[in-house]
Order: sequence, then structure tokens, then C-alpha cells
Amino acid sequence: MSKLSFQSSVVSSFRMSWNNFKSKLLLKYVLSYILMFLVPLTGVTVFIYENAINDLRREIEQTNVNQLIQVKSTIDERMNELQQITSRIAYDKQLSSYMVHHPYYEMEAIDALGNYKANSSILEDLFLYFHHDENIYSYRGLTNVHVAFGNLYQYSNWSSEQIFRDLNEIKQPMIRPAENVNVNSRKDSMLTLLFPIKPNDLYPTGTVVYLVDETKLTGVMDTMLSNFSGNSYIFTQDGQLLTSNNHGNALPQQVLESLSSLEPGIHSMKLDGVQHSVVSVKSTENNWNYVAAIPSYQFFSKVVHIQTLFLLVFFITVLFGIMVAIILAKRQYHPIQDLIEFTKLKSPNYDMTRNEWDWIKQTIHEYSSRIDTQEPFVRNQCLLMLFKHGKPDDPEIERMVASAGLEYPHGEGLYISLILAWDDNLEGEESSNIRQRLQEMLSELEFPDLQARVYGVEFSTKDQLALLVSIPAETQEPARARIEKVVEAIKVMIIDKAPIVPYLGVGMPYPDLASINQSFIEAATAIDNRILGSNGRVTYFEQLQDMIASPTEAYWIPKKLMLKLEQSLKQGNETVATQVIADLIAEIKEAAVPAALLRCICFDLLNSLLRTAHELGVSEVFAGIQSFSVFETLEELEARSTSLAVSICQQVERNTETDQPSLIEDIVAYVDQKFADYTLSLEHVALKYSVSISYLSRSFKEKVGHNFTQYIWQRRMDQVIRLLVNTTAPLKEIIEQVGYLDAPNFIRKFKKETGYTPGQYRKLYSAPKKESE
Repeated sequence: MSKLSFQSSVVSSFRMSWNNFKSKLLLKYVLSYILMFLVPLTGVTVFIYENAINDLRREIEQTNVNQLIQVKSTIDERMNELQQITSRIAYDKQLSSYMVHHPYYEMEAIDALGNYKANSSILEDLFLYFHHDENIYSYRGLTNVHVAFGNLYQYSNWSSEQIFRDLNEIKQPMIRPAENVNVNSRKDSMLTLLFPIKPNDLYPTGTVVYLVDETKLTGVMDTMLSNFSGNSYIFTQDGQLLTSNNHGNALPQQVLESLSSLEPGIHSMKLDGVQHSVVSVKSTENNWNYVAAIPSYQFFSKVVHIQTLFLLVFFITVLFGIMVAIILAKRQYHPIQDLIEFTKLKSPNYDMTRNEWDWIKQTIHEYSSRIDTQEPFVRNQCLLMLFKHGKPDDPEIERMVASAGLEYPHGEGLYISLILAWDDNLEGEESSNIRQRLQEMLSELEFPDLQARVYGVEFSTKDQLALLVSIPAETQEPARARIEKVVEAIKVMIIDKAPIVPYLGVGMPYPDLASINQSFIEAATAIDNRILGSNGRVTYFEQLQDMIASPTEAYWIPKKLMLKLEQSLKQGNETVATQVIADLIAEIKEAAVPAALLRCICFDLLNSLLRTAHELGVSEVFAGIQSFSVFETLEELEARSTSLAVSICQQVERNTETDQPSLIEDIVAYVDQKFADYTLSLEHVALKYSVSISYLSRSFKEKVGHNFTQYIWQRRMDQVIRLLVNTTAPLKEIIEQVGYLDAPNFIRKFKKETGYTPGQYRKLYSAPKKESE
């Protein structure tokens, strides 16, 4: 049986190859490639050879650049480690001056220094010194400063008196280039780094000293010179040589001065009478210059191999040019053949004598109409993004928003966000039907008489819809009156066509989509306070102040801003929260109130933030409550309030993902329902359920055992197999039903997984059923 199958496969393959050559288009490709190979080949041989040599040189030089960049990144990371260690030491309570000098806690401080030293892979030693102290501390214990740098570590050009002065006087980080240091009667080349603590403090109280073995840095630099002899250097921003690594002859001092001032890039220079390729990279972290100089003659040692290979390839190309032309022509024709196979599924009367491009054009024309079905999906994605983040300053996103038709088409517009809600006493299928009807009704709507356009999207799992309304910016009628007319028109339409009386929360109008997230938060605030709304069940955000203000609050923070701030925190919208705080501080600055009342107002703002954090269960922020309550200026209050709001929003985002045990079950159920929708994607589901893509991907795999793409493919495979075995529907209809448009690609993947084409699978597994019938 296997032998017959093999013979059948060979015959089928031969027949397919022969049919390919019956195509006039394929013959044109073959002739074109023969001409492309044979005619220009001789004329461009020398040109190609020269370019190959130059490309080899550039490739080697670019490789050196990349390796030098890796060296820079590695050393920058090590230096950043030291800066981070300095910061942690500065704020480590165990290493405060009191704890270090306390006889009882002294050993704990020394152990803490040992832990910091162990956390860095390049440190040879670490010392902590407090100003005007005769002792200095390390992970081994404490000792006198002059003993540590007079007996233990002896510098040739840095006396212990100078060291003592530097330890007490430096206010900025200081680094000493690599130099020989006597350590226990042996000489080691070391770099010495001094960091004042606290960092960036105008009046530091101490100094952290790091000793770094030069070989820890030069060992990293060895990697880029592994195949060549040459020299590599690290210079400070002042041109001072920190360390060098020589594989070959060292360069004179006057040459090094010219290297320290090189601009980043690749340079061809004559150094000490020898032509060199010099690579320079500058660090943005500390402005150090990393330089590697390699003699150029080493590059040409590889050219001999290129010459031999080039001649061999040249003659093979001449001898087998026609064969190569045929192969390339068939490869060029292969995607066209795939497209033709696709058109055969759509049109069984395919005529081989007809031009293939005509058939492809016809098929593409038929499928272009299907692209229009993607527009609602793209628009919904854009709406969710705008409500969450506003319109970012990104040309690609601006183009996508414009193509979705969300911008007002006739000049400048005003944009308002509405949130639609209804009574939650509807359950089951009735609630689902109403939600579906409202989505269809409000997904895209226009009121020509009011010159208003409305787009709606379901933004959460609750019974609520978010609407984007756009109206002309400038007319004779006030904006507020026009907005009320549009809102009333929407409400009347819903009441007429759906068996509900909706609640509507209306945000403020904004002249640009970049601020629509502000209006969305305002609308959410209004809908949450709909109990204060009018009899028409419509609540306007700008009316909240008048609804809940009292005469005693004439000089207090505007209530609507406080409500907006609380709503942005509840939704975890960091952008809007920080903007509202800035607006609140601006309001406070403009208010002419006594100093005592001003301080009470400031604490009212902080109390609102902390109260909201408590209501949301964000208890982590209370650990740093003391730092939030200490401020002397409104600018300090704004900074602390913003920091607190950001912490709350970030924790709310995390809670949204982790505190909903049934969320992932809902998502899996949604995917099981929508797996046949070809627009379904991980990004779409993440936006719909307001979770991050990374969280959704991780949690989905933990829940079902497969990643998102694998799960969708398996669900579609199961459905295709079920339809193949249990129905007689045409294959192309089955493939379309499960959400695939590329039938040939699906057939290849199906065969790879099952070992059979869909037709073979149907014949093999549906036969028993037919016999039983």
C-alpha cells in the first residue's frame, strides 16, 4: 500500500511540474532570468568583486562596532550597578551613621556592606566612610583610614592624606584611572571610584569607595579583539585614559590624545606609521569614549579566501546559469501558482490558456469587498484606545483613526464622550439581546439635522456602552444647547427601538480627540453619580458642581474636579489622574484664600486620594503616608499627589488582572463563541476585557494549556474535522465558516498536522458512517 502511495505521489509531482511548463507566464519568467544571468554577468564581474572586498571590510568594521557597543553596554551596566548600590547604601537604615557607630548594630552594618559587595561582579573591595571620621568601614570590619590606604592598599600617586581630604570634600562622583596598587605585597592594577552620599546632595555626609580590578573591564574588551591584534581604550569625557587593553604593540601617548577626541563612528587613520581602522563609541550614560584600533592589513588576509570562492562561484554560475534561471523562475511562479490554486477553489471553470494575472485580479476584486467588514473592528479598536489613552502623537495611529472615520469630516469639530447604562434587573437572554441591539444601533449613527456623528463601543463586561459624539466646532448656536439636542435625540431613539429607558452620563466637549479620554472619565463620573441627574435620566458632568455644592464650599476645591479625580483612580487611568491633579493645583493657586485655609484645602486633596485608595483596597500606598504629608510648597504637593495617584492607578491595573477569578473563564467562553471570526485577535480580546496583552497571554495559556494562537487553530481544526465527517458541504465553505480566507495555506497546515488533505480525510473517516447508513 505504501509503495503504491509513493508511486502515485511521484506521478502527481511529475504531472504538476509538466503542467507548470505549459504556462506561458512561466516560460516568460524562464527566458527573463536566462537573459538576466547571461547578458550582464561578464560586464559586472569586476564590479561585483570590488564590492565584495569593500563589503567584507565594512562587515568586519561593523562587527567591531557592534562588539564595541556590547562592551560599552556591559561596562555601562556595571557602572550603573555601582550607582544603584550607592543609592541603596545612602538610604539603607542599617548603614546610617548612627547604626554604623553603634556598638550593638555595628556588625549588622558590616554584614550589610558584605551583601552589597557580593551583589556586584566587578568589585574588588567596597568602603563606607562618614565625614570627619578617623575610621572607614568595609565588609571585613572597620579600620583607620590611613591604615586602609596606607598599609592594606598602597597607591603610588595618591597619598593617604590626599585620600582623607578627597573622602571629606568631594561632592560629585570621582574616578581614578587604572593604576598599580600594592595589595598585600603584590601589585594589582585597579580603578578607584568615589561616590558621595547621598547622591546629588549639595551637602553629602559620607563617601562610598569602590575598588575595581582593571582585568574585570579589560576582560570584557578582550571579546572584540579575539580574532585580531590591536588595542582598545576607555576614555573619560575629559579625554583621560581610564583603562586600556593591548593585543600587540602599544600606541604612544601622543597618539592616544588624538583617539580620545574622536567622534563616534568608523575612522581610517595612520597611527604610529601604520594604517588602522579605528572604531569609536560614546556612552550616553557617563559620556565615556570606547575606542578600538585594529591594523588594516589584517582585513586583507581574508581576501584570499574570497578570491577563490568568487572565481569558483563565477564559473559555476556561467556553466549552470540556465539551470539556475529555470529554478528561480519556478520559485518566482510558485506564489502565483498558490494564488491560482486559490482561484480554482472559487471558480472550478479555471482555464489554463487564460492569463493567470486576469484570474488573480478577478479573485482579488471579489475579496476586496470583504475587507470592508473589517472597518467596524478597526473602529472599535480605535474607540477603545481613544477612551483609554486619548489620541497619542503617532502618525500611524493618527492615520488609522482618520481612516476609521472618527474625526469630524467637515472642518474643526467638538468631541464629547457619553456613557449609556440601563437598569441591571434584566437577566439572561433578555439582557444579552438588548446589549446586542444597542451595539448594532449605536455602532455608527448620524443625525444630519444636528450635524452630529455618533460611534459606540462596548467597553466593559457591565451593561454599559461608550459613545463618541462629534459636532461642528463653530456655529451660531451655543455648544451646550447642541449637545443637549444630540443627547435627547439619542435617548428618544433608544426608547423607541429598545424596551429600556437609558441613563446617560455626558462628559465635557473638547476640540481634539487627544483629550477624549478626559471626556470619557467625566462621563463615567456623571454616570456613577446619576442619582443626582434630572428627571430625564441624563447627568451632565459640568452640572455636578452645582448639584452638590453648598454655600459653605464657595472657596473650596471644585467638587466636579474631585469626582473626576476619584473616577480616574477607580478606572486606573494614570494620564487623566495626573492631568486632573495639575488642574486642581492650578485652581488652588488662583484662589485667594488665607494660608491656614489653603493648607486645609491641600490636605483635603491628599485625604481624597487616600480615601479613594482605601475604598479600592490599595493598602500598599499607606506604607509611605508620612512622605506624602510633608510639603512646603504647592509644587511639592503636586509632585507628591501625582506620585500617590500613579501608585494607586498602577495597583488598580494589577488588581483588575488578578482579583477577578472568573475573568479568564469569561474570556475563554468568549473565544469559544467567536473562534470562527477571522478578525479575532489577542489585542482585540485584551482591549474588550480591559487587561494587558501580556497578562492575557500568560493567563490564557495557564488556563487552557495552549497559547492563544494555538488554541484558536485547534478549535478551528476540530470544527473543520466535524464538518468534514458529518456534512457534505464544499471544502471552501467549511474553511470560510471557521474564519480562514487563505484556503491553500489552511490545506497545507491541515495536511501537516493530520497527514491527509481535507478531501482525503473526509473519504477516510466518513466512509464507515455512509456504510452504516
